[in-house]
Amino acid sequence: MATRKEIDGSAGVPQFYGNELRFKREQAGLTLEKLVDGSFFGITYLSEIEHGHRRMPVELARHVDRVLGTDGFFERRCEDVRKARRRGHAQYFERVLETEKHAEVIDEWSPTVFPGLLQTEPYVRALFRAERTSTLAEEIDARVNARLERSQLFESNRRTPQYWVILPEALLWMPILPPQQMAEQLEHVSTLAKDGRIVTQILPWNTGAHALMLGTAMLLDFADAPPLFYTEGQHHGNTIDDPGIVKQYRRSYDLLKATSLSPNLSLTMIEAAAEDYRNGAQRNQPKFRDLA
Repeated sequence: MATRKEIDGSAGVPQFYGNELRFKREQAGLTLEKLVDGSFFGITYLSEIEHGHRRMPVELARHVDRVLGTDGFFERRCEDVRKARRRGHAQYFERVLETEKHAEVIDEWSPTVFPGLLQTEPYVRALFRAERTSTLAEEIDARVNARLERSQLFESNRRTPQYWVILPEALLWMPILPPQQMAEQLEHVSTLAKDGRIVTQILPWNTGAHALMLGTAMLLDFADAPPLFYTEGQHHGNTIDDPGIVKQYRRSYDLLKATSLSPNLSLTMIEAAAEDYRNGAQRNQPKFRDLA
């Protein structure tokens, strides 16, 4: 028989929410498989929600409320979990923040800055300071720490998604930081690539017209949920889960991947740029090399 004695009200919001979900499911005499039946989500996905490791999407919450007859309880409580999860992050980013930890594959195109998952502390801080000049120092610290926590995705003791990132060549020579710190940013990316944690491609400066010229792109694929596409501007972001639209963006990303340099040549270019910064040979314009 289901019992609430395991539910600890002092636990974090996601854990409390997950425990209540498990209690209601067991009270109804349903297995995980029976509860997700009729939804687009898998058993593992629901199990991780019950353990407080994953946020419940609104569409799944509605399904659970309907099956369990909980009168919209889990849909209403979704907002509490979202707020608990997104501290230090913009509200529009919350879905990516939750799901990237569970993705099997993440593909990203970042045309203007190094992606958040790859940024060093000085790089993150420089970006926030440039935009938020009136923000209190402690608020910037909170945002910086929240951004850096995302990079734990690539720690060696964690399951790592296959992360593939495409960067424009000009980004290597954009002096966001002093030379030595720029070298450290580039070396951070090259170290992750050499360790097999990520795959990086560089789009040559003279490519000409190419796919995805109009903005950022992040594609997330999962074993137990539909794929997502995310794009953002300076003060907004948009997550798309429509299968047809996601498929179109997948095709565009594949075209961009085919246009870019190979991972080996790209790594050589990143390491060469880092060395030039170390040696004081950085340029205001890209240093074009014939790597073919």
